[in-house]
Amino acid sequence: MWFTSPLRSGPPPPLVRRLRATARTTRFRLERAVAGRTATGPADGSGAGPLVPPVHLSLRDSRTLNLALDADAVLAVGAPREDGGHPRLLITRGRRRIAVPLVREPQHSGATPLLTATATLRGLRDGVWRLTVETRGPDGRLRRFGLAPADPGTPPATPTAPHAPDPATGTLVRVVRTRGGRAVLQATRSRPRAELVRFVPSGDGITVHGRLVAGAPSGGASAVRRRDGVVVPAEVAWQGTAFTLRVPLGAMAGAGDGQWVWDFRVGPHRLGRWLSDVRDPAAAYPTPFRVHALPGGALVRAHAHFTATGAFAVTCWDITAVSEETS
Repeated sequence: MWFTSPLRSGPPPPLVRRLRATARTTRFRLERAVAGRTATGPADGSGAGPLVPPVHLSLRDSRTLNLALDADAVLAVGAPREDGGHPRLLITRGRRRIAVPLVREPQHSGATPLLTATATLRGLRDGVWRLTVETRGPDGRLRRFGLAPADPGTPPATPTAPHAPDPATGTLVRVVRTRGGRAVLQATRSRPRAELVRFVPSGDGITVHGRLVAGAPSGGASAVRRRDGVVVPAEVAWQGTAFTLRVPLGAMAGAGDGQWVWDFRVGPHRLGRWLSDVRDPAAAYPTPFRVHALPGGALVRAHAHFTATGAFAVTCWDITAVSEETS
């Protein structure tokens, strides 16, 4: 007798999540070990030889790679020919390859010229990607060499992190160092997230606009009281993966006396501003307390804000009785 088990809704169990995370970590370690192999002799057409430190190597929102090399360092490994054998940057993983030409740019004040490249990384799949510079010497032979990570020096005291996920897909791409000292790119796809785009406070409530990243719309929305887990349903409207959520201030304030903090979920996903390089969203996006006059006549003092981790939360308190006493 055959039967079909019901589909499980919501996030996978903790054990399944841990097993998936362990499998991904192991796979990344193996891929970094393979990508970090570097030949000790001179570079030739068969693989990557010595490592060359870049003048600049950075990523912009996991979508754009910027590279600058000292032209003399590249010429020391294998000079490009004048008949069109221009150097290029290869970004490879298995049989997948992205080739980007390196452009020669003279510097001012007689400094050493640079070889620069800008590569678009949209659609980069989950895994470790090898960075290789390819040149063709005067003898016509191809020479390849890897890149050492750029020396970051002392990290500046900035409100932003050095790496940020792609705001469209949530994929995070970072420059990492292998055991052999080689610089590679590690792309990590995003798990499903409820990303807040903006919230709009008005006289009678708060409206949240957001989108679901790396997932399909499922389930409704709810406000969850932080201390005891009391749940209040929230009205949510979908348009594709975009959604509009109305904060249920009346039900939240009426769920108990005093001032409470509420978090929000869209389906099984916690709502927040996750796809950002801002280190402390609470400090970067300060918001004031507001008093909202609800359609039923209640007055609610509410503070819609971000936590230090980027989660969206609302602190609210029904002040109807207080206002009546003072009037």
